[in-house]
Amino acid sequence: MVERRLTWLAVLVLAWGGAIFYKLVSLQVIHHQDYVSQARQHQEVVRQIVAPRGTIFDRNGQPLAMSIPTETVYVNPLKLPDLGVAADILSQFLHLDRVQLYGELKNAYENHRGYLIVKKKITFDEGQHLHNVAFDWIKIQTDSQRHYPNGSLAAHILGGVDFSEHGNGGVEKALDSELRGVPGQERLLTDVKRRGIDSQNATEARPGTPITLTIDERLQFVAERELAAGVAAHNAVSGSIVVMNPNTGDILAMASYPTFDPNSPPITYEDVIHRQNHATSVPFEPGSVFKLVTLSAALETTRLRPESMIDCGSGKITLFGRTIHEAHGGYGTIPMADVLKHSSNVGAIRIGLTVGSNNMYDYIKRFGFGDRSGIPLPGESRGRLRKLKQWGSTSLASLSMGQEVSVTTLQLARAVSALANGGLLVSPRLILKRGNKPESAQPPVRILQAETAITMRQMMEGVVLPGGTGYPEARLAGYSVGGKTGSAQIFDFATKRYTHNYNGSFVGLVPLTNPTMVVVVTLNGTHGNNGYGGRAAAPVFHTVTTEALRLLEVPKDLPDDPPAKVAGKPAPADDDVAIAGLGDEPNILLDSEDGDEPAPVVQGPTVPNFKGKSMRDVMAEAASKGLIILPAGSGVARVQYPAAGSALHEGERIRVQFSR
Repeated sequence: MVERRLTWLAVLVLAWGGAIFYKLVSLQVIHHQDYVSQARQHQEVVRQIVAPRGTIFDRNGQPLAMSIPTETVYVNPLKLPDLGVAADILSQFLHLDRVQLYGELKNAYENHRGYLIVKKKITFDEGQHLHNVAFDWIKIQTDSQRHYPNGSLAAHILGGVDFSEHGNGGVEKALDSELRGVPGQERLLTDVKRRGIDSQNATEARPGTPITLTIDERLQFVAERELAAGVAAHNAVSGSIVVMNPNTGDILAMASYPTFDPNSPPITYEDVIHRQNHATSVPFEPGSVFKLVTLSAALETTRLRPESMIDCGSGKITLFGRTIHEAHGGYGTIPMADVLKHSSNVGAIRIGLTVGSNNMYDYIKRFGFGDRSGIPLPGESRGRLRKLKQWGSTSLASLSMGQEVSVTTLQLARAVSALANGGLLVSPRLILKRGNKPESAQPPVRILQAETAITMRQMMEGVVLPGGTGYPEARLAGYSVGGKTGSAQIFDFATKRYTHNYNGSFVGLVPLTNPTMVVVVTLNGTHGNNGYGGRAAAPVFHTVTTEALRLLEVPKDLPDDPPAKVAGKPAPADDDVAIAGLGDEPNILLDSEDGDEPAPVVQGPTVPNFKGKSMRDVMAEAASKGLIILPAGSGVARVQYPAAGSALHEGERIRVQFSR
């Protein structure tokens, strides 16, 4: 009997020991990982480590956009000691509405929500107060906030970010995936009250890639300042400026007005409209600046040369039974160079008719119009260029002087750059470096012969000489300049008529012999005589370019003293107002630049024929006659401007291209 009891006792002890052993094996071996995971769920908190967005710099290393650390306050409404007390404390320290906060806490509690953000991006003082009170139910999480140290500077280029720190405009949106980086995770070991004991980084946050732009912060400031002043002075609605290196395509400045502060989110509809980048996204009819395309096409597809005489019909021409007049007066038969200088619309139409529709369309496309440039900014417009088969009977005439086509300021800068660099169409470049890796430039495409570009530049100088539409506003002390004015009437689609509001533009390149920059200014919605391109946009060009040449330390190529102004009106001789309606019917053929009657022009000596002569002979002959020569190249004289036999205006120089 005793032995049986001992046997059962031994069996029970063995069973009990076996059960304990099995449980230990189960805990330590079989289900070890499961129980470890459960323990971690109760003891560890995984928090996301926000990756700061990459900093955006200008070309000189100045920060334009950066991420700064900030804090977000959140609570678990289910674990608050008292909703009313929590609302009192948080509303006082965070400057929130107590009633509204209490309602949010109560709603979250009743819906069993264990997470509620009280306030994002708290100030430094607010954070200090919360850290001092040290209530364990107040949770503070470190975040990152995008900051633009210069406020509205380069706002349309930079864009902005939304509440989740994702780009919503400009470079911030275009390069969002690179700038955003990769967030990390932090594992925090807590005690029974969920207070942190120890932490370890499971994965490090990887900051976004820093981006260096081609923009020069100093020049960007000048461009924005002068654009705003020009818009205000001429009662314009909007405006834009592009400053570009014609050889590399680097955009040194790009300004748009109205502007905005990317540090402040848009609230009203006007705030959203102000974020439009007029330089890239808002096309307009260019008017007479487009004559640069017309004359370039003529030099390459016809026998016309700067000295070729063009019949301007004394200011009128009849096409398809319709007689078209210049705005104010007109010209008889003048050299093609003077068609550009005085911006004769009838002359431009004559030249365009000689070029022909097929060639004109080809060269418009060659200059990049009707296509996007590929700049890394969202919302770029391709402008508007109808296919050749959609042209009407008068389309060639309209296009010859910049109507029936819409372009952006950036497209104009790209086109003029081809004239500045010897006939190469470059791709605008906005990104200089991604991280430490330089951004490779797209190879340029030749669209013009080098001789054509040189000849066009020589003719463009006449625009800023006495008698030209850009004189004297676009003249620069110490630098030779080539340019073109434009003043296109704005079409009202509601009434289907052109209005007396203008898009006043000026495009220029400097220095003329070896251009290092192209500057394009457009003021939209100007009024009256002072709204013409030569009077509204050219002064802005003058100030911005003068400052840019100084900042970039471009050597001067002329004496500092500008030539004396001629007697008479100080305003441009012929400004380019687009005359679209001379009678009851709108007339889209006219884009005249005759805002004033011609100012008196003092003529000098006759230009000798230098072709075929050596540089030494040319310089000696010029010196004996008191003429100023600007030579280019070496060898014998091949091309000269003005042409032999032309009468020189006061202060005008003779450009001679030498080659072997």
